[in-house]
Amino acid sequence: MRRVDEILAHNRAFVEGREYEQFWPTEPKGKRVVIVSCMDTRLTELLPKAFNVQSGDAKIIKNAGAIITAPFGNIIRSIIVALYELNANEVIICGHHDCGMTGINPKTVVGHMIERGVSKEVIRTLHHSGVDFDRWLTGFENVKSSVENSVDIVRKHPLLPPGTPVHGMIIDPSTGELEWVVDGYDYLAHTDPEAE
Repeated sequence: MRRVDEILAHNRAFVEGREYEQFWPTEPKGKRVVIVSCMDTRLTELLPKAFNVQSGDAKIIKNAGAIITAPFGNIIRSIIVALYELNANEVIICGHHDCGMTGINPKTVVGHMIERGVSKEVIRTLHHSGVDFDRWLTGFENVKSSVENSVDIVRKHPLLPPGTPVHGMIIDPSTGELEWVVDGYDYLAHTDPEAE
């Protein structure tokens, strides 16, 4: 059986058995946060448990490495929508130790693209069209610095609602332990005279 056929067969049984009911939002606990996290599969269930968020408590945005590089890219767009339209009022960027984006080399990734059948001509055309693979596929050397950089991009965004705390955290993907590396409350208290 093909992979998608297996998924659809499981889904039919899931819906018929009403297993979805366990995921209905509970009464919101008022957390109202948007969390940007890595797509690492170890965090799929661990991160919500470690943050004590249930369905309806938080908007969780995932990408490779929890890295924000473009101030007007899809991640920032999702944050802005969550803050203005989906009842969030704080932002947490949460990287993790032992991340696959640590030390990733864009040239190696492009080499793997070519090995898997993308032609060198396509790579050259994209490069000459302005795609900066070194920036687009970049990873990081230090997760703390990466989180701090992403927090800085969000906090300086011209469309961020004034007074919005933007925090940085690192989660241990084995234990779920959280390390608070950027205190958005403290930053606001020292930069915004009207902040509490």
